Amino acid sequence: MDEQPGGTGQPVQRMIVQPPPDWRGSGQEQRLLAIFELAKILVSEDDLHVMLARFLSDLIDRLDAADAGSLWLHDSGQDRLVAVSAQGYDLASLRQIRLAPGEAIAGKVYERAESILCSTPGETATIMADLTDANQQLFIQATAGLGEALSALGVPLLTAGDPIGVLVFLNLQQPGGFTNGDLFLLEHVADLLSLSIENARLREELRGSEALGEANRLKAELIATLAHEMRTPLTSIKGYSTALLMEEASFGRETRREFLQIIDEECDTLQNLIHDILESSIIEAGLLHLERQPVLLARLIQDVVDDIARRAVGCRFVVDLADRLPIVEADPERITQVLRNLLDNAVKYSPGGGLILVRAERRTGEVVISVADQGVGIAPEHLHQLFEKYFRAKTGSIRHVVGSGLGLPIAHAIVGSHGGRIWAESVPGQGSTFYFTLPVPAPGQGSDEMVGGAE
Repeated sequence: MDEQPGGTGQPVQRMIVQPPPDWRGSGQEQRLLAIFELAKILVSEDDLHVMLARFLSDLIDRLDAADAGSLWLHDSGQDRLVAVSAQGYDLASLRQIRLAPGEAIAGKVYERAESILCSTPGETATIMADLTDANQQLFIQATAGLGEALSALGVPLLTAGDPIGVLVFLNLQQPGGFTNGDLFLLEHVADLLSLSIENARLREELRGSEALGEANRLKAELIATLAHEMRTPLTSIKGYSTALLMEEASFGRETRREFLQIIDEECDTLQNLIHDILESSIIEAGLLHLERQPVLLARLIQDVVDDIARRAVGCRFVVDLADRLPIVEADPERITQVLRNLLDNAVKYSPGGGLILVRAERRTGEVVISVADQGVGIAPEHLHQLFEKYFRAKTGSIRHVVGSGLGLPIAHAIVGSHGGRIWAESVPGQGSTFYFTLPVPAPGQGSDEMVGGAE
């Protein structure tokens, strides 16, 4: 073994490890089995943090001398080592430590890219003596109740010869507990662990890149859609208002009223588009606020249906409410917004008119409200995407449907914030049914008064 200067100028033992004498003897099968079992953990877990926790726990169980262990990865942005997993420590305190390369055992293993074995309490204390005051206090908190480390073992995690992190194990029970056999085993499994960490990082980067690319594509598509949607009503507004301002033209009272009515409707279309964009931004920022109060669902549903029916030419509305619906604690304006969105969609995607059926019934612990139409329907592959932001289902039989594509994601967020669920069922060419639920408080937890469905 070589002697290298420690943090205080005293010698620290650094091992150059050769295969232990019994590697090809009776201990070979046991070590190979250990490597195999640890490798299975590395390939069976997709989540990096879960994988590291399982790996570290299993490794400590297999090392007789190991009572505590930690895994440190290098943060290139800070040029510091950060604890990402630990067993036997208070992980919350340990994660606050930021080790510089060369600081304590983990920092020295990382800086030298070589394993370090401290066989005595004195060697262990020496190599840990250069902890900064802040890190020392955090380390004391992380190791509270563990007692003095009798020996320590650190192994680098390398990829292409460059360090990315460190494994550190402490022995708290028997002096000189770690052996060359332990070190030889750890250096082999460290190679597997390094490869798995790099693969996990690459997967995360790939997923992030793909998600970012998809988000950018959808945002670009949304901007193009909104530009088109806004151009159409603006063109109408400009055209009819210009006609009304023409001095050489003379329009009768009814014609002027028709032009003004079109301008008013197109202004409503623009207002709804802008409202959806603002609502989506509020939800994305986590600022959705609910004003909960007791709500009579029967009255709310009937009012919304009556308002939509006055403007929906060619559609016939039927309201089917259970005889007695409970009073729910909800934000009436937000629930109205959800229901109005579902009814507007039912009308938009029923170009030939038809029946639109609105139902409400009580089930165990919740009220289920549904809106069914006889329109064009939705392809099965699009159903699970309906509530994704920026997604708009393509409908071959309808040339153009005005909208931002944000209404259903907004409805999803509102229903979810109430503790409910929202989903859709559809058969292409036969129509769609949208459902959403609102929770009903258990008896004694809130108002459970029943009211008639024919208010």
